[in-house]
Amino acid sequence: MSAEDPEQVEMLDMLAYNCNRLRYDLKAATSAEEEEEILKVYLRKADETHRPINDFKDDLDWFNVEDPLTLNESLQGKIVLLDFFTYCCINCMHLLPDLKKLEDMFTVEDGLVVIGVHSAKFDNEKDSANILSAVQRYNITHPVVNDVNSSMWNDIGVQCWPTLLVLGPRGNPLFVCMGEGHMNSLVKYIRASLTFYLEQNAIVTKSLPIKPSTDLLMKSQLKFPGKIACSKNSDSEDVAELYAISDSGNHRIIVINAQGEVLQKIGGKTAGFVNGSFKSCRFDSPQGVCFLDSDTIFVADTENHTIRRIDLKAKTVETIAGIGKQGNDRIGGKPGPEQEISSPWDLAVFRTKDMDMSFHMDESTIPEKDLLLIAMAGNHQIWAYFLDDLIWWKFRKCSVKTCAMIAGNGNEENRNNAYPTNAAFAQPSGLAVARDLKELYIADSESSCVRKLSLSDGKVSGVVGGERNPQNLFAFGDVDGKNILAKLQHPLGVAYNQHEKAVYVADTYNHKIKKIDPLTQSITTLNCKGHSFNEPGGLCVNPSGTHVLVADTNNHSIEIISLATLEVKSLNISFNVANMDSMKHPGTPLQFGRLVLKPQGGKIRLSIAINLEQGVGMTSDTPQKWNVYLPSDSWYVNQQNGLLRKDKSIDIDITVPPVGSKQHQGDNFSVHFKLSLCARDICFPRSFSVAFPVIYESDGLDCIIEDVLVKIDETMVKL
Repeated sequence: MSAEDPEQVEMLDMLAYNCNRLRYDLKAATSAEEEEEILKVYLRKADETHRPINDFKDDLDWFNVEDPLTLNESLQGKIVLLDFFTYCCINCMHLLPDLKKLEDMFTVEDGLVVIGVHSAKFDNEKDSANILSAVQRYNITHPVVNDVNSSMWNDIGVQCWPTLLVLGPRGNPLFVCMGEGHMNSLVKYIRASLTFYLEQNAIVTKSLPIKPSTDLLMKSQLKFPGKIACSKNSDSEDVAELYAISDSGNHRIIVINAQGEVLQKIGGKTAGFVNGSFKSCRFDSPQGVCFLDSDTIFVADTENHTIRRIDLKAKTVETIAGIGKQGNDRIGGKPGPEQEISSPWDLAVFRTKDMDMSFHMDESTIPEKDLLLIAMAGNHQIWAYFLDDLIWWKFRKCSVKTCAMIAGNGNEENRNNAYPTNAAFAQPSGLAVARDLKELYIADSESSCVRKLSLSDGKVSGVVGGERNPQNLFAFGDVDGKNILAKLQHPLGVAYNQHEKAVYVADTYNHKIKKIDPLTQSITTLNCKGHSFNEPGGLCVNPSGTHVLVADTNNHSIEIISLATLEVKSLNISFNVANMDSMKHPGTPLQFGRLVLKPQGGKIRLSIAINLEQGVGMTSDTPQKWNVYLPSDSWYVNQQNGLLRKDKSIDIDITVPPVGSKQHQGDNFSVHFKLSLCARDICFPRSFSVAFPVIYESDGLDCIIEDVLVKIDETMVKL
């Protein structure tokens, strides 16, 4: 970018040089008193020699304040910390907790004002509406200005995101810090500046018209949903069809069924870092979610810099990797809870054969091992958490429950390479495993491209977007085409459809969903007429491969795209069914015989078949629904609700908890059916419940297995 004020650019270069010298001097100090004297001498010289910078341009959009702020008027008498940022930048996000701490430590009335100067990288980020969404999403409460043409950036010659510039009470520059990790220095600089100018009576303690824009946020059930994942990869799998949504703005995970009914709400609506039960646990802006199986969900708890595991059966959350604060390790290898990590953004599970076993047995009998792949956005790498002991690429030994880097050298680049540790990524933010191709597709957001990692040997190569120069991270746009001739803008999500052998992309800043043909490395835009996406961040494909579900982040919704018609409809998420066990069962239920368990609890496995009497049939193309109603949250069922199979049957596996030492008379659970039937060219609905009384006796069973037959004719339902 060209500079508009050569004197100010020269001043910033000199300021950076002086600040580097200051840091060396402070390190050499032997006492707090010596540090104070060094800073006082430095500030005296800076105050005498540094003229004020140019003020903010007129008619810019401001957030979190009722009126625009100016260095010449409202900010006179304040120490001002300017944060030059762009909201896509992970390093800028890392600074937000530090800025919040500084605001708590030194208030506006104390004399410090923090101002975010948004200087966009991408065209999409110049839109004030999108900046407002980012301010709300990241809970930024200090004033932010949309410097839409980067005028102040150009005036003073800022060169990178983030850059922090400390100004004195006349708008005169005092200190500059580039990048992240300067919290201790900033505390010293700001405290010394306040002391220095208070002694000169130059600090004004007045308040400012600050009004957080978070108050303007639309109230909705979801708040900036980030990612969505399905428990099934195909219709043939014998597991429940569940979906996990990272409700990022509400700091929780939601589990729903295919009909959008909420089965579990995990975590609270406030940020935190707590393991434990679903009600007591806390997340902080979680992003990536993926299923290991229908009972286990992994979560990229982004702002806590951890990987969490959700046990749907035990209804508990635990931390399996990360220490709860940002780390800088680019290699890893420690046990998960001891390994520091940085801003994990997405996850994917991959099953692979252990290479060490190939010398000892026939290939068809080599066992498969699980590993969790991690898009580590914070240090621009791909990591893995090893769920089993594994010998992998180059016969590298990976120990169970350790977490380590597998690809990327940590430099922020779009660099492909046959050797995974020589490749480089730029804020990888989305992952999708193509199991049949043994490839991992990566939404590499800051290079605006989709890349792939061979899961056979680790080779990293480009698919679409970006350009050949690995250091050019500005090759973005909105162009369909092949390989580097195609252009995207900060994509955040990818999903693989094995039925089509195609990859779908959330082209986030172009507000579009696109489709990649991996064979030809070409991309096309889905023409979803009648719907406008708003920074979609994640997506997944349903088990039959007929629909794509999209986490439409800034629209606070989940959208469903029909791949046959490209029609888009919003998924109606029903929170009122989260406690289905407490709902009244419609009608008088049919009574099944008593099920006798031991007081220690156990298993109840039911196979319920519907037998339609002569002349009665099921209405074609109409879903035949069922729900299980449990007596309490401590009970667990493998699938809470669903649709009848083609053979008109369902299997239910219930885990019953111990009843404890108190006298317990018994419990009841029931299964409710809502069917659409037809007879003699007349269609009619039929709803009924089957109630199952459970009692507890010392000579009861540990596991009860029952086949249940329900007979239906035109007028009657009976067991």
